[in-house]
Amino acid sequence: MYGPGRGGPFGGLSDGSRFGVVTRTDRTITHHGVGYEVYIRSFADSSGDGIGDLEGVRRHLDHLVWLGVDAVWVTPFYESPGHDHGYDVSDYVGINPIHGSLDDFDRLVSDAHDKALKIIVDIAPNHSSVEHTWFREAVSDSSGPYRDYYIWRDPAPDGGPPNNWVSHFGGPAWTLDLGSGQYYCHLFLPEQPDLNWNNPGVLAAFDEILRFWCDRGVDGFRVDVAYGLAKDPEFRDNPQLRPITDDMGPGEVFEAFRHQHDIEQSRSLAVFRRWHEVVQPYDAILIGEVRTGDPDLMTEYLGDGDLLDLVFYLEPGRMRWEPQMLLERILAMRAAVPSGIAWIIDSHDRSRSSSRFGGGGRGALRSLAVTTLLMALDGMPFLYQGQELGLTDGVIDPADMEDPITTRNEGAVGRDGARTSMPWDDGPGNGFTTGAVAWLRAEPRSSAETVAMQRSDPDSLLNRHRRLLTIRRSLPDLRHGEMEAFVRESMLVGVRRGRVIVVSNLGASAELVALPAGRWTVVFSSRRPAEGAAAGSIEVEAETTIILEVAGPTTSATV
Repeated sequence: MYGPGRGGPFGGLSDGSRFGVVTRTDRTITHHGVGYEVYIRSFADSSGDGIGDLEGVRRHLDHLVWLGVDAVWVTPFYESPGHDHGYDVSDYVGINPIHGSLDDFDRLVSDAHDKALKIIVDIAPNHSSVEHTWFREAVSDSSGPYRDYYIWRDPAPDGGPPNNWVSHFGGPAWTLDLGSGQYYCHLFLPEQPDLNWNNPGVLAAFDEILRFWCDRGVDGFRVDVAYGLAKDPEFRDNPQLRPITDDMGPGEVFEAFRHQHDIEQSRSLAVFRRWHEVVQPYDAILIGEVRTGDPDLMTEYLGDGDLLDLVFYLEPGRMRWEPQMLLERILAMRAAVPSGIAWIIDSHDRSRSSSRFGGGGRGALRSLAVTTLLMALDGMPFLYQGQELGLTDGVIDPADMEDPITTRNEGAVGRDGARTSMPWDDGPGNGFTTGAVAWLRAEPRSSAETVAMQRSDPDSLLNRHRRLLTIRRSLPDLRHGEMEAFVRESMLVGVRRGRVIVVSNLGASAELVALPAGRWTVVFSSRRPAEGAAAGSIEVEAETTIILEVAGPTTSATV
């Protein structure tokens, strides 16, 4: 246990001190790098128990190097009872044995750095597990120092929850502690009690947690639920926007309120300013999961370079194939926040874009068209494991579902479809595990969906993603050039960045696009092999994004 009078998370003996302060000088990853999310449970299992682990990640680093990514975000591998598959942390400086050991982690970081890959780890500061020693102490001794590590309130006059806040995962955001007669707050599962970020002990403990992992060489942190840390000090009800009905799922119930008092509180910014000071000596970065789509709020999280380094823009990762709205939102966010955005359309929390965008080969090509546009923007785009293969959601028998959103809410659709095992080959278990069964049972992937088969096909989605990342790296103007639009229609945009043009036609018909003066060569097409030169105009196929580079002298005029 660590906290008041305990000398930090190691009882005064910092296991990380033997490493010294690891300083790294390259923070430009936030301006030109490409990230890759590894959902550790489903990426690669080295032990045969059906659960992905750190050693499995290490053994597949060469795939990520070959693909061309710069940083690997690894989801939680900490000690956890697993009610939310690792996001309910019971020890922030311990490794869950199902994922390996600290030695495994050190080898992963060392090998990644040898291969010029950065390692970004998930940190979940909004809540701990009910099995964390802090919460156990808080429940067992209501007058002890750990009680205030969490958020407690007396019941409402009718004996019910203190206010109308609801959980992301269904039901009220409050659970009654029978021993004390008070309710504790949880924006997620009852097994994930929210921490009290007004408590100095919590602040000091997380300072040491961050330093522990920085001392072990991590290059940054993805801050889970960065939008939720601070709460309204008066714990007022949220305004209700629409009635709640029995047929509504947890997400619909959550969206039935305007979340004015439980999330997106400006007082969270003081925590990130403090964290910036903690990680700055290590040149580590902070990437926040924020819920807002409001550019002004996004800017607040970034501050003047003294808060979060990047914020995830999540809206494109929630949307179905609505091309006009996709373009509008992406371009509006880029215009308002020219740098500082971590761009995603896939993650472990949502249905895969290939499924949301129509399914099958067409959905995969639409996904690549949007990804190509994101690769031409400032900030840091992320791929999610299997996105490079064009994977759609895995097929799972309802009886095998694991996500608590599904298992605890009848009829609700959870996140399992995006979390099935990475298909490395067409052998048993698709090469994910040497054991008989993966932790999340699903139908096997076809040979055409595997890494092994797609690597052998020069025109596969995997090889197209690889070419796209190579082009982003080799054409600096894609990342840094001043951006000017020369075409902008409902589902069509053409932008110029120095010597490079990107044209994204997300409509259902081909479009003839007039080009700025110059001799242009198509260097990438999301739909087919790049070919041909263009001068004056070019026809861009439906649902396709192309990248062109100019030859010889350029002009700054636009048309």
